Amino acid sequence: MSPESKKLFNIVILGVAFMFMFTAFQTCGNVAQTVIRSLNSTDFHGSGYTSLAIIYGVFSASNLITPSVVAIVGPQISMFVSGLFYSMYIAVFIQPFPWSFYTASVFIGIAAAVLWTAQGNCLTINSDEHTIGRNSGIFWALLQSSLFFGNLYIYFAWQGKTQISENDRRTVFIALTVISLVGTVLFFLIRKPDPENVFGEEESCDDQDMEAPESAQNNVTKAVDAFKKSLKLCVTKEMLLLSITTAYTGLELTFFSGVYGTCIGAVNKFGTEEKSLIGLSGIFIGIGEILGGSLFGLLSKNNRFGRNPVVLLGTLVHFVAFYLIFLNMPADAPIAPVEGTDSSAYITPSKEVAILCSFLLGLGDSCFNTQLLSILGFLYSEDSAPAFAVFKFVQSICAAVAFFYSNYLLLHWQLLVMVIFGFCGAISFFTVEWDAAAIVARGSDYRSI
Repeated sequence: MSPESKKLFNIVILGVAFMFMFTAFQTCGNVAQTVIRSLNSTDFHGSGYTSLAIIYGVFSASNLITPSVVAIVGPQISMFVSGLFYSMYIAVFIQPFPWSFYTASVFIGIAAAVLWTAQGNCLTINSDEHTIGRNSGIFWALLQSSLFFGNLYIYFAWQGKTQISENDRRTVFIALTVISLVGTVLFFLIRKPDPENVFGEEESCDDQDMEAPESAQNNVTKAVDAFKKSLKLCVTKEMLLLSITTAYTGLELTFFSGVYGTCIGAVNKFGTEEKSLIGLSGIFIGIGEILGGSLFGLLSKNNRFGRNPVVLLGTLVHFVAFYLIFLNMPADAPIAPVEGTDSSAYITPSKEVAILCSFLLGLGDSCFNTQLLSILGFLYSEDSAPAFAVFKFVQSICAAVAFFYSNYLLLHWQLLVMVIFGFCGAISFFTVEWDAAAIVARGSDYRSI
């Protein structure tokens, strides 16, 4: 197998492994609250919202130390161990107890930080400046396929159900645990790329790829260096500007993955289909994500115009979606009671418009995330783990903030917050991309911290 084929093989395996893991994890997340509601009538008393707050909080804090972990054990082992913790969290639902549920939430918060830092590192060391855009698109399309498969299952198998029997729960979560473990094992198929062909990581790939470090002293040195680089990277001009864009992706991630589905399920004027529409909405978000990742991966082969047009497209697509949601959804939909809301917005609530907005939310999200992955892998190719750790740190902090205010703010205020951050995030991304192009044109060594 040629070096280029080996690296492309690694990217595909990386994407497929994440697809399996997140098919299980996202399906688990979608049915978790229904499962917990059923269990709260027994000896189990827990809250999916509390669990989510724990996960986000631990995830955010853990990103500060994950570059050290990846530097010591390498991306492959990091992703494998993280996958085991994801599987453990899902397995907790087979026979849940409050202590195991919340303990697993802490562990998966740490595992998520390690997983995504290692993923960014693995993506970078298997790419070069010509393939980073394509590889980001391939990975993103495969990852977001999990949205399609998981929600397709929900739409058909859970349609009309509000209570889950113990037998149903165990059957489903055993199956999801196995699916997650399959994805975890796939990480062992990733092969070490040839050092001379690795994008900006000629010296570091031997140190932090698939091999074990030589000594405990080297481990400590690597860990301290990685932590220092993360702190140093936080205050660079480029990362500060990209943090605005990253913050926006955190806000809209919470919106399309949690708030928008809640809004759809709360609109009583959708009739008896309001609950099943949540699953259908997830399917179309996934279709938008997959289409965007595939399309922008192909377009990156002709990178004549850079990344800015894709981010501009994502901004316009999201703004159109926000405007249609503003017209279509009642303002009190995010905070409606269990009985739902009978209110109307500026037009009669339309199921077709609601599902169209789901597709637009997914498409716009893929525009931003594929280009952020691409530009981070390009700018910080010589030491990518700290860059991706900062990226996930900012994103998870903002997702946690958005999750908190979503319980209190009416829909139009939430949309306004995203419009402001989306506009500022697009401008900041344009600035970094223009500077990067100018520096590369001058032949400067920009790809380091």
